[in-house]
Amino acid sequence: MHITAKVDYAVRTLVELAAVGPDPAKAEFLAKSQVIPHKFLEAVLSDLRRGGLVNSRRGPDGGYWLARSANEITIADVIRAVEGPLASIRGQRPEDVDYGGPATPLKEVWIAVRVNLRAVLENVTLTDVAGGELPEFIHELTADPEAWNRR
Repeated sequence: MHITAKVDYAVRTLVELAAVGPDPAKAEFLAKSQVIPHKFLEAVLSDLRRGGLVNSRRGPDGGYWLARSANEITIADVIRAVEGPLASIRGQRPEDVDYGGPATPLKEVWIAVRVNLRAVLENVTLTDVAGGELPEFIHELTADPEAWNRR
């Protein structure tokens, strides 16, 4: 899975908002605290607002805040808000792709990939990350030394 800068910035921004609490945070603060280019962050925040993950208000008391509780927003929600589906094949859902001949089983492979992505990304919330208390299954997955080896 390729995690784009946009997704990385979006997740980090929402984790920062989860950590600072319910008060609005200025885009300048978010950009500085997470070392994100301000102009890029503005585009990300716009996607997050359209995706229903943040609210915003202009003015001296304005800023951005989470639209829902941090424990209700998963990493999968963030990815979908800024990039679309977790797994797609040439822009199509895995279940909509048809292959013939010896490639026919690939459809099941792509669906299995999506299931595994969901198993992790739909079960880790902003609260988990912001609080530094990841679910136990994450620690189990990353405890395998092979998990850390690049291939």
